Amino acid sequence: MKKKVSILGSTGSIGKQTLEVLQHLQDEFEVYGLAAGSKTELLEEQARVFKPRVVACGENAATALAGDPAADIVVLAISGFAALRPLLAAIPLGKRIAIANKESLVCGGHLVQNALAASGAELIPIDSEQSALFQCLQTVGANCVRPQRDVKQLILTASGGPFWRKNRDELRDITPAQALAHPTWTMGRKITLDSATLMNKGLEVIEAARLFHFDADQISVVIHPQSVIHALVEFADGSMMASLAQPDMRLPIQYALTYPNRLPSLTKALSLTEIGKLEFYPADETRFPSLRLAYEALRSGGGYPVVYNGANERAAELFFTGEISFLDIDRFVESALSRYVPQPMDSLEAIFEADRFARQCAMRNA
Repeated sequence: MKKKVSILGSTGSIGKQTLEVLQHLQDEFEVYGLAAGSKTELLEEQARVFKPRVVACGENAATALAGDPAADIVVLAISGFAALRPLLAAIPLGKRIAIANKESLVCGGHLVQNALAASGAELIPIDSEQSALFQCLQTVGANCVRPQRDVKQLILTASGGPFWRKNRDELRDITPAQALAHPTWTMGRKITLDSATLMNKGLEVIEAARLFHFDADQISVVIHPQSVIHALVEFADGSMMASLAQPDMRLPIQYALTYPNRLPSLTKALSLTEIGKLEFYPADETRFPSLRLAYEALRSGGGYPVVYNGANERAAELFFTGEISFLDIDRFVESALSRYVPQPMDSLEAIFEADRFARQCAMRNA
């Protein structure tokens, strides 16, 4: 029997690629539901092609579809903080959630972890780096709910975006068009900007800590311009395991759907001789303070990761409208973190309040 898949955010980059994968694997899966916040014309076109049983559009569409128990797998392809409510709606069903959204994990914290423990839901990461870690950790029997004593550290790779060789002075006049010209990945607008500022990698550090239960000191970042190695795991004996693949999101999407099985994919196989060389460089936290701020937020805990994300999301919006400069983005995040007075993150409302605080700080700085 085919597994039924609902896609939350079907009109975005990950959502569209998920539909490509499902079409490729149509003997294994069927599209049960599609949800989008806007882009109604594209949603209607997707509905005509894939004929889902449920189509939802609007502000609360994703949360409503996430809570539909008929789906076997929910793909969370919504970008940003807005994915937190749908994630919390999907978890109690105890199904598989293929998650491409890091912000909901960064901000959801203990609420998400407690809900997962209570429901038994299966959370499989789609982000290429987290998928790579997930796959490497399978070799020691690890999963998304417990760390392994024989793992020394998790190593996330970053392409570095288009600017990793530039100094701070050279970044002063970067335009939105330049920030969206990613050298190796084709992604949505927000995540592409986050890659250029390395905010994306900062969020991934916090996300990895949430998923795999490692401390900040056990997670590191290196610049890897070829974007072929997506993550590495260093073991206690000094050996390492790496996950290599083309920079193509359709591969981790497919693995999240078919796990623990592997099927032929749409992704072209790697040719090591064509690649020729693999380079690695330190991630410069002076040039890109976003990484330093992410580690500080992770170590501080509580609402600090929520503020880190919220200030960045609002600063990104202001950058795209030309109201602030590229270098203002991490400055706004640092300012919000410095002004934040810690509060218990023991409810969804507390998380939303920390997010509102962060966005208001960014607006005051604009």
